[in-house]
This record gives sequence, structure tokens and C-alpha cells, in this order.
Amino acid sequence: MLIHDQRKREEYYEAVQKKNSQYIGTFFLAVKTTGIFCIPTCRARTPKFENIEFFTLSKDALQNGYRPCKICKPTNHAYEPPKDIQKAIELVNQNIFEKVSDYQLKENGLQPEKVRRWFKKHHGMTFQAYQRMLRINSAFQDLKKGKQVTDSAFNSGYNSLSGFGYTFKVLVGDSPKESLNKSVILITRITTPLGPMFICASDDGICLVEFTDRKMLETEFRDLQKKMNAIILQGENEHIKTCKKQLNEYFKGSRKSFDIPLDLPGPPFQQLTWKELQNIPFGATSTYQEMAKKIGKETAVRAMANANGHNRVAIIVPCHRVIGKDGSLTGYGGGLQRKQWLLDHESKNK
Repeated sequence: MLIHDQRKREEYYEAVQKKNSQYIGTFFLAVKTTGIFCIPTCRARTPKFENIEFFTLSKDALQNGYRPCKICKPTNHAYEPPKDIQKAIELVNQNIFEKVSDYQLKENGLQPEKVRRWFKKHHGMTFQAYQRMLRINSAFQDLKKGKQVTDSAFNSGYNSLSGFGYTFKVLVGDSPKESLNKSVILITRITTPLGPMFICASDDGICLVEFTDRKMLETEFRDLQKKMNAIILQGENEHIKTCKKQLNEYFKGSRKSFDIPLDLPGPPFQQLTWKELQNIPFGATSTYQEMAKKIGKETAVRAMANANGHNRVAIIVPCHRVIGKDGSLTGYGGGLQRKQWLLDHESKNK
């Protein structure tokens, strides 16, 4: 649909100027002078306001004769890894114990500079740091299974114990022996129609699903590690693989509920609130007042709102389904535009 409302157009243009990632999936901007359309965060030069049309869906822009931008690729999921980056990741996954050098990247037709830039921008770490994280993760798993530090170091591709110990302490925060009492939280990054997200999981279940641009995300990571006496390392387990599959089905409109084990540390009232959130049906909404009444604590509206704000598992624990008692949108950590998109998505697919 073409957006005609002037106030909405001005709001969207401001989002384009600020390259606000919270608006990804909410609208697409089409440029009359070039005939292309983009997502809000496209790094191309911002066009003049009078030269832009705003559409709610990419197919609307296509039907109006616009073609996808080659820079931001709006018909793909936002920030989808390009084929050459996927190839670099495959090289690492083929044997995580061997360092993939610039020479090997070039041998496979890849540009090391491009790979490094992509990892720094989208993972917040260098390509080499990404590889080290996977190797240390593997070593940590070996240590937890009872292997000796020496065996874990050499099995993980390190040629010296000192080099292994130093890297381990930098990434984990403690020496190999000091870390044996800690558990592991694995983290991976996925792409969605609303922008990239992080998924974290312990051995017992999913413990975090958040948009990568959420405010206070680093604080959430620290809090999670403290509550679970764990370290966060790059990697995947079966819970993460299942979560990725089910989230993909959700965004396609074919999944209305999730059956993934969750591992959500928190006091009893928060646990009660998060469970009640999961009872709000797909395509429906509720208010804090209604939720408080259902659990028999009608005076606990403010406490319930606070517990809702501490939810770390977006979409699966659907805090986006809570609205104000007057029907208005209330705060949402991922941004109100994403909240509206999720409610519209569920309304269309229920």
C-alpha cells in the first residue's frame, strides 16, 4: 500500500535520515528519480523528501515499477549474509580447529577485506575473533567433559599452552581451570524481516531472543551470565536450531505457537508473568489489568508491567501482545514500529 498520510511520511523520512533499524519491515522507500526502492537503513545517499514514495510492502513497490536497490537488497531478509560471506563461514565450519587465513580466503575467490568488514559490522567482532570464539567454545566443551587442558589446547588448534591460556582468559574471563564450574550459553545471529536478532541458549533451553539494536542489550548479556553462572560463546545447539526453524515459520505466517524449551532465570513473579504472556493467543492482545486479574493479583499491574519489561525472549514470550487499556500501543524494547508490525502480521495470519 502506498502511504499518503503526511504525518506518517514525515515520520518515515526522519527514520530514513537516521537510518533507524527499528523501522525495518515497516516500510520501503521508493525513489522517483532513480526508480529503485530500499529499506530504511540503506547506506546510499538519502534522497530528497519530495522524491520519495513510501510503501508498506516490497511487492507494492515492485508493482509500481520500482526495482530493488543493489546495495541494501530490500527483497531479501535485512542483513542477509552475501554468498561470499556464507562461503567464508562454511570454510570455518568445515574444520573449526584450523585457522582460515587471508591466503585461503583469496584461494577461494574471496576478498579478506570484505569478509573482515562484514564480520565487524554484523557480529561486532573480526573474522579472526569469530574463529577464535568457535575454537575456544569447542575447547571449553572438552574441558567440561573432563579432558585435560593440554589435550583441549592442542585439539583446538593451538600450538602452545600459553597462547591457549591467554586467548581463553580474554574471551571467557577466567583461566581454563577457573572456568570449570561455569556453564555455557551459546549465541548466534539470525536475519528476520524486521532486522537481525540474537538467539542465546543453554543446555536446558532458549534464554534470550532479542533484536541486535535493542537498548541495554549488553546489560542483558551481563545479567544473564551472572544469573546462570555462565559464559556466552559463539555457537549453536539443538535448541537454537529449533528456534531458528520455528521463528522462520512464524515470520512466514505458518506457525502460531512455539514448542521450544525455555530457560528463563528470574524471581517467581517474573516467571508467573512470562507464563501468562505465553497464554495470550496468536492474533489476540491483552492488557496488564486483564493479565493481573487472570492470575488473581489485580493490584499487581505495575509489578506485572515491570516483569514484562524484563522479558528477554521476544516473540516466543509475546510481550508485543500487551497493549494499553485504551487500545494504544505501550512500550516495546524492539521499538513500537516493530510491535505494530508483529500485531499486524498476526492479525493477517490468524
